[in-house]
Amino acid sequence: MEKQAKIYVAGHRGMVGSAIYRRLKELGYENIITRTSKELDLRDQQAVKEFFENEKPEYVFLAAAKVGGIMANNIYRADFLYENLAIQNNVIHFSHKNDVKKLMFLGSSCIYPKMAPQPLKEDYLLTGTLEPTNEPYAIAKIAGIKMVESYRLQYQDNYISVMPTNLYGINDNYHPENSHVLPALIRKFHEAKVNNSPTVSIWGSGTPLREFMYADDLADACVFLMENYDDFQFVNIGVGEDVSIRDLAQLIKEVVGFEGQLEFDSSKPDGTPRKLMDVSKLNSLGWKAKTDLKDGIRLAYQDFLKNYNEKA
Repeated sequence: MEKQAKIYVAGHRGMVGSAIYRRLKELGYENIITRTSKELDLRDQQAVKEFFENEKPEYVFLAAAKVGGIMANNIYRADFLYENLAIQNNVIHFSHKNDVKKLMFLGSSCIYPKMAPQPLKEDYLLTGTLEPTNEPYAIAKIAGIKMVESYRLQYQDNYISVMPTNLYGINDNYHPENSHVLPALIRKFHEAKVNNSPTVSIWGSGTPLREFMYADDLADACVFLMENYDDFQFVNIGVGEDVSIRDLAQLIKEVVGFEGQLEFDSSKPDGTPRKLMDVSKLNSLGWKAKTDLKDGIRLAYQDFLKNYNEKA
């Protein structure tokens, strides 16, 4: 990407999009186009058509999506399927219609089968059934990957897809019901500390293993791949290490400074038993994650404290 190239970051106010925006700015890209969801509803086909015709971006990072944790995915199943399909259909199609030079679609590690071998290799896509709680979201993301592949095959568009692991960081969602596990625990431990609660209850048994990546590391990988990767197959983005939910909770407890006890509510769902990305492909291209989990949690907690009243 040329430094003066016109780059559209879709979803620039979310955790991932804002991290990509920051990374581009750090690297000296100045001509970055953004729109809030109020300014441009990406579910609205006509609005997206007009935006691309008027702005003519040369590069697109498609980081806009409707996202949430286990509970949100399970309750708002139709919304997660419809809205994500609509967003990616519109952005990918009108990128094609307006000669975008290169597009990156960001998926999610939940695209992989629930019982796929670990670590998850790119080749495992569509080799088994999905985790039921977030199946609609996963199906939308799989459709996005296949759309990118299909526009590449039929029209030779230089579109690529990346599959990030579980993310956390600046501008994360700390909603008490709709957030992912790591930000949800930051909020829980902080509120327990403030209220002098003796215990914090955590969903599930604490045994599932998860991989967590600081969003600014993801952004660095995305820009790296946009500049250095042009192949057909999507690329996993992760750190290549996982941690149990129990150990994650202990880490967050330490960072936040909560003094009480942990209680695990095994009546609540665990989700997939293990989800670790195979990142050998990404590493072989010359990129590795840099941020240690505890350091990243510290940075995320600082951001949470700064914005706590807004996120309450």
